[in-house]
Amino acid sequence: MKKKVSYFLSLSVAVSMLLTACNSNKTDDNKDSGKAKPQVLNLIGGAELPGLDSSTTTDAESFNVLANIMEGLNTLGENDAVTPGMAETTDKSEDGLTYTFHLRDAKWSNGDAVTASDFVYAWKRAADPKNASEYAFMMNVLLNGEDVTTGKKPVDQLGVKAIDDKTLEVKLAKAIPYFDSLVTFPTFLPLNQKFVESQGKDYALEADKLVFNGPFELKEWKHNTSYQLVKNDDYYDADSVKLKEINFKIVLDPQTAVNLYETGKVDRAGLTAEFVDKYKDDPNFGTTKEPTVFFLRVNESKNPALKNVNIRKALNEAFDREAITSVILNNGSVPLTGLAPSNFLTTADGKDFREASGDLVKYDTADAKTLWEKGLKEIGKKDVKIELLGSDTDTNKKISEYLQGELTKNLPGLSIDIKSVPFAQQLDLNSKKDYDVSFGGWGPDYKDPMTYFDMWTSKSPFNQMGFSNAQYDDLIAKAGGEYLLDPEKRTEAFLQAEKILVQDNAAILPIYQRALAHVMQPKVHGLMEHAFGADFTYKHVEIK
Repeated sequence: MKKKVSYFLSLSVAVSMLLTACNSNKTDDNKDSGKAKPQVLNLIGGAELPGLDSSTTTDAESFNVLANIMEGLNTLGENDAVTPGMAETTDKSEDGLTYTFHLRDAKWSNGDAVTASDFVYAWKRAADPKNASEYAFMMNVLLNGEDVTTGKKPVDQLGVKAIDDKTLEVKLAKAIPYFDSLVTFPTFLPLNQKFVESQGKDYALEADKLVFNGPFELKEWKHNTSYQLVKNDDYYDADSVKLKEINFKIVLDPQTAVNLYETGKVDRAGLTAEFVDKYKDDPNFGTTKEPTVFFLRVNESKNPALKNVNIRKALNEAFDREAITSVILNNGSVPLTGLAPSNFLTTADGKDFREASGDLVKYDTADAKTLWEKGLKEIGKKDVKIELLGSDTDTNKKISEYLQGELTKNLPGLSIDIKSVPFAQQLDLNSKKDYDVSFGGWGPDYKDPMTYFDMWTSKSPFNQMGFSNAQYDDLIAKAGGEYLLDPEKRTEAFLQAEKILVQDNAAILPIYQRALAHVMQPKVHGLMEHAFGADFTYKHVEIK
């Protein structure tokens, strides 16, 4: 969650470019092989960090930092394998409802011991309705979780408690197959209660308003310009951390990012379309197809025209996704014809979920025009004006301009105003439902279909567009409840839910599944990329 997470992950197309731009450098190997190389990694930051309070953070940029300055019970290792973090060992009851985590000896960067109470405090803080955490629903998997997050029961009844300083007991509302990976997500990170409360409303707003238990510390944070991570010498596994510092320079312009790579000022650069052809034969070029998906949110609660299902369906069919991925992106991204990505989820019988679900959207300008004219007649109008909200990144602007041209050409009477704003402002406008149509993106928080589908239920904080469908809600509730032990029924529930969301209601308009193209200096070794949760782990990076 996730992106992905989760790492969600509520994430926008902005994040696509933010993270695409999130890496860069070209460096020369030291000619003197006997001289140790400085253990410094220089990267591109895709945007100002919207927030580093793990209880309330929702964006991928911040998740990526949090996952490297904090550590939860478990962490993600190579190939997304779940590995022990603060929990040295874990016991699980036979019925799968009780987990007992035994914590290792570890310290916060202020010298305090990391204790089971730090997890209890953090989880209850995230679940407490008064803190308005958009990821509070993550705690619904715990005993009494949903009643706590909805205010029906007090937070002290949440199914988590400290048996002693080193023993954390967690009781689940129901057995779920992915809990081990779920606790790698940033919302489940511990918090030092004494420190957090001493900072009050200023907690996590500056580098010195945070305390760390992960492999790195946030040393410097120059808002909207740069930030720096340095090795945390108090980390329990500090001997395994080779990097001394990681420097992030916030850059929105792809040309600037590539220039920094070319001049050796950054070590990894994400490549937008115009640079892919230039570097595709470079030995330092790489591309990764991710399970991160991008779409348009259609807000049914603001613009009256968008409440009409035929208007929404017309928008869904009136633009060519292939043109976006092959021309504007040109980085290995592929058209998305549903919500779930390909090559990540499987059905009960082992098929790829995307293949089993099929193409739920099509590019058909003739049918789009028919639907459009029907919709206009139903709402009694001859023309419709829509505002398209997106981030101020170069690629997002290009996609916005393409959509503006295609949609207005294929749907007579439609006019579109483009509104490009900084990423943090876009997130704020989304949460307030102050938009007509907005770019959205989602990286998985864990490897299960639920990470893509529960966000669109009527009561989900990530359903920021007024969509509400009782049948959809029922299917998702059953997939998370009575169907958990019946894989075939659970698969069918998700397949039906996707059809309701995308095809029948056109509540979201899928665009593409992301791939990231990049160039990275060969001196950088051990960088882990993740398909869900946070995007990168820097703990094992070494400059050779």
